Amino acid sequence: MMAQIPSAPLIRVHEVYKVRPSQTTIETTTLPLTYFDLIWPMLPLVQCILFYEFPANQTIYFFDSVVPNLKRSLELTLQHFFPLAGNISRPQHSLIPTITYVPQQDSVSLTICESNDDFDQISSDFCEISKRHRLLPSLSVSDDKTSLLALQATFFQNFGFVIGMTANHAAVDGKSSAVFLHAWAYTCSKIMQNPSLSSVPLPEILTPFLDRSVIKDPKGLAQSFVDTWVNFFRPNSRSVWETNNNDESIKGVFKLKPSHIEKLKNYAKSKTGIARVSTFSVVTSYSLWCLVKTEQPENEEVVLMFPVDFRSRLEAVPPAYFGNCILPRLVSEEKEKVISNEGFITVLKGISDVLIGLESEVSYDEEKWKKNVVSALVEGKRMYSVGGSIRFTLYGIDFGYGRPKKVDVTSVDLVRAFALSDSRDGDGIEVAEVTTGAAGGWGSSEFVQFRCCPYLSRHYG
Repeated sequence: MMAQIPSAPLIRVHEVYKVRPSQTTIETTTLPLTYFDLIWPMLPLVQCILFYEFPANQTIYFFDSVVPNLKRSLELTLQHFFPLAGNISRPQHSLIPTITYVPQQDSVSLTICESNDDFDQISSDFCEISKRHRLLPSLSVSDDKTSLLALQATFFQNFGFVIGMTANHAAVDGKSSAVFLHAWAYTCSKIMQNPSLSSVPLPEILTPFLDRSVIKDPKGLAQSFVDTWVNFFRPNSRSVWETNNNDESIKGVFKLKPSHIEKLKNYAKSKTGIARVSTFSVVTSYSLWCLVKTEQPENEEVVLMFPVDFRSRLEAVPPAYFGNCILPRLVSEEKEKVISNEGFITVLKGISDVLIGLESEVSYDEEKWKKNVVSALVEGKRMYSVGGSIRFTLYGIDFGYGRPKKVDVTSVDLVRAFALSDSRDGDGIEVAEVTTGAAGGWGSSEFVQFRCCPYLSRHYG
């Protein structure tokens, strides 16, 4: 008798809901894109996947209870985040795109799916990125507009369910999208306690500040970015960023505990004399050092691009400002210096110099920025970038069914980037990276050597 060939993993779509904000008194709203927004349209979407374990034999409960809770809480959450139901378009009278929300017409798609894939495997620390991408929804795109947000809930019988989010980077940054997810989860948990609620007030920390007039632009950077940045890079936006479309690409996660981070900080202080070394600096520097040593790129120079949040650096911009409020900064070093034994310190000095040089207000030389980025992307340098943040506390997003088993910042999968997040047990930081194929990446002894804790202990113990 011939052996039975197992069927391929299947995603079956049950329903696609068009969810509108439950409040109907909001008038048509138009929000202009600021210069903070106009840097990001050509870069990857903001994407995240949250894995939740679920008791066995709960199929009926998922479709009859969980799905209605998700849908109703999304309606109530969009009362506060109603621009996310709108679209980005370029008005006839202006070259600068705008976000427009039309009540009773615009909505957010919520796709309900079921999968027979291996839940434990795709929620593990090592997984093919193609398997996880099936759990992400797509934005609605036409010739004249694109949606801002799409959501997907995928059920795995006897295992759990997954929430996938795709957001337009021209509308929100990582912090704003994380705040939305926290608010949706908070509202869902309240709906579970009281299904008759017609509205759910949000805590101040989760209440978005939507007034974009607080972003002042005396230098006309928005128009400048449209004229130079967007129009210059869009024709080649896919080619200048080295994308990773290999179906065999694997994402892996390694974790740094507080004790490891403290050792790195102490070593950095002893080598640099810097009194206060940030967690971001040491984790990012160490991660880039490991990644470059493992990949051994042919390029002579290595460039790290990392985002800086300006909410606390601008007057009149509150912490809850909703939209993009980040600008990229670059650190460029010779590859040989990065892969040397002191490469970690070399990168850390570069990041520290950038952070120390930041002023209280945006000091942004757009011509210098364009020159630096063109050099980094076009003139043969290897570009790496950082996504996510430990401050987003993604493992704290609880819809009322417990904390996530796994969080995946999927935005970094198709470019040379690594993602930072808090850890599920609250003890340390997770760093996620993508490599092509197990044989040359996560499975290699060299890769393991540069990521295992004993290595860190030997050198910085």
